[in-house]
Amino acid sequence: MTADEMYVIVMGFPGVEVGTSYGHPAYKVGGKFFTRLRDEDASVVLQEVGFDEREMLIEAEPATFHFTDHYRNYPMVLARIESLDAGSLRSFLERRWRKIAPKKLVNNWDGHQS
Repeated sequence: MTADEMYVIVMGFPGVEVGTSYGHPAYKVGGKFFTRLRDEDASVVLQEVGFDEREMLIEAEPATFHFTDHYRNYPMVLARIESLDAGSLRSFLERRWRKIAPKKLVNNWDGHQS
């Protein structure tokens, strides 16, 4: 996947805005961090990934999933976009989006997905 393809997927979720997080370009929903693409390693930051799931992902697909010391104590994983499947990205992002999006947006989304 390319950065442009990632952008299309990220912006496909209702309420997503381009912003910054700790001085880095990021995507937010309702002012809350949604995700960002790390320039350092072309990896997308994925939240709502528990420690056990993270370890499983890294073991199963080490070329794609990893983390740095900065993320060690947080339920997050990094995924290199060049080898990340678009469907997987959507699934990870939807998990995060559902947690932070206003309920009205979620209910509207669910009504249109049926």
